[in-house]
Amino acid sequence: MIRRDFMKWGAAGLAGLAGRFGPAAPWVRPRRGRQSLVIRNGTLFDGAGGAPRSGDLAIEGDRIAAVGRVAGSGAVEIDARGMAVAPGFIDIHSHADLSLLVNPRAESRIRQGVTLEVVGQDGSSIGPWSDSTFAFTRDRYRNDYGVEIDFRDPGGFLDRIDRERPAVSVATMVGHGTVRSLVVGGADRPATAAEIQRMRALVREGLARGAVGLSTGLEYTPGGFARLDELVALATELRGTIYPYATHMRNEDDRLLGAIEEAIHVGRVAGAAVQISHLKAQGVRNHWKAEAALAAIEAARRDGVDLAFDRYPYVAYATGLSNLFPASARAGGTAAFLARLADPETGPELERACRDKIALLGSWDSVQITGIGGSNASAGGRRLGELAKELAEDPYELTVRLLRESGGGAGMIGFGMSEENTARLLAHPLAMVCSDGGAYAPYGPLSGSSPHPRGYGSFPRVLSHYVRDLRAMPLEAAIHSMTGRPAARLGLADRGALRVGAVADVVVFDPDAVRDRATFEDPHQYPDGIPHVIVSGVHTIRDGEQTGRMGGRAVRGAGPSP
Repeated sequence: MIRRDFMKWGAAGLAGLAGRFGPAAPWVRPRRGRQSLVIRNGTLFDGAGGAPRSGDLAIEGDRIAAVGRVAGSGAVEIDARGMAVAPGFIDIHSHADLSLLVNPRAESRIRQGVTLEVVGQDGSSIGPWSDSTFAFTRDRYRNDYGVEIDFRDPGGFLDRIDRERPAVSVATMVGHGTVRSLVVGGADRPATAAEIQRMRALVREGLARGAVGLSTGLEYTPGGFARLDELVALATELRGTIYPYATHMRNEDDRLLGAIEEAIHVGRVAGAAVQISHLKAQGVRNHWKAEAALAAIEAARRDGVDLAFDRYPYVAYATGLSNLFPASARAGGTAAFLARLADPETGPELERACRDKIALLGSWDSVQITGIGGSNASAGGRRLGELAKELAEDPYELTVRLLRESGGGAGMIGFGMSEENTARLLAHPLAMVCSDGGAYAPYGPLSGSSPHPRGYGSFPRVLSHYVRDLRAMPLEAAIHSMTGRPAARLGLADRGALRVGAVADVVVFDPDAVRDRATFEDPHQYPDGIPHVIVSGVHTIRDGEQTGRMGGRAVRGAGPSP
């Protein structure tokens, strides 16, 4: 498709969505005088879903100074003729937490146009930590990466981001699982009333230090051991704020619809906004549930629950290999889990549960090994079934061996979703694009694993595969789901928009050439077609190359309601 047809189709497609995404940013009068950076002759997308317009954009310091026609010259000028100019992409569900201290250049993030990471997801945040957890993390990062960890809670992490100034900006949620681990530990039991009050106080403290929501990971330990009353009590701390209860639900396959009902109930009773993390319907036998899930979400919205969701643009997810087993099997930590696998009474039951999970996914080749090192490093990137056949091992026995020899730390990619559902979810007006991925680089200490390609390619994949190739949504709508919509979700009035006075987070990309290159077999590849990325006015990607100039900063919420 030639560029003029692509732009014309995007503008026409938005006509049927009028009013759905809110008003466009105001178009300002020409600006005169010298600016620090001027982007000329681009096709400007306002981030609010408005139709694109040709024009210039001027940046002065860390703010957008003019949008429209800029008469004065810039100290640096970018000719964006034929290019799309958009607000920087906001990854509403990111796992690029401490990796930003290992490699502040954030190569796999900034090169796909991400300018703001929202971390602390799936119930796991950077603190609050116990003395032992802090010491373990400090020693690990000191020994493995030469990084000093001098903080132990989300607020301290944000302070460190401000000192470090990585390539991307960072906001964080408070992780329910992290809070529960500190207060209750790893036991599979309900929290006491006193423990719930202590956890509520920690959530309040996190919000007061700048967190932008509360996340849960209810398929993981120890978050999955929480009862409904505990979740409601902690989410009540969000009442009166704009910040969401962001939930990796208890189930995303056979019990998906019940998990959605639980999330809706938490939001309704707690009086909190709800963000369903990486909404999906796993397993062929559950693909039909995607439409039912959307119907339940839309009904809850009509009933007054502030509910939305995010999704990454792939048919495979990533998690720990231990998640092939029930959460109850993982209670008490890795040693207890491995002991249960070997126990003659509990082992057979866990084997049946694992094999049923594989049947849900389709076959052992629906599982790809990741995040494994040592003597089994060669297993990284391999499909379980194929590897088991090559080694003449039963695939279940191979799974258990890899878990045991990795100390429970092996990861996996599971191929379980449909392409049709993925396109449908991404195009939905309540959807936000996320990566659910970490920060990597094809060099140095972040290059050693075989991660999910979403860490490198999520945002360009939406722009290329789902917008340009499949035409699942107009370009304006896709950009809105990456910019203005997540900014509004977090109450960030000065981000996610090409508007005078907004923070100068800007992406310039070629709508005909942008594409992801990372694959499941070869994930460490940068995308194409994104020549310029500017973060807080700092020109970090210039002509497709990392300049080494970095403008990331901590982005803090306004705190809990009075």
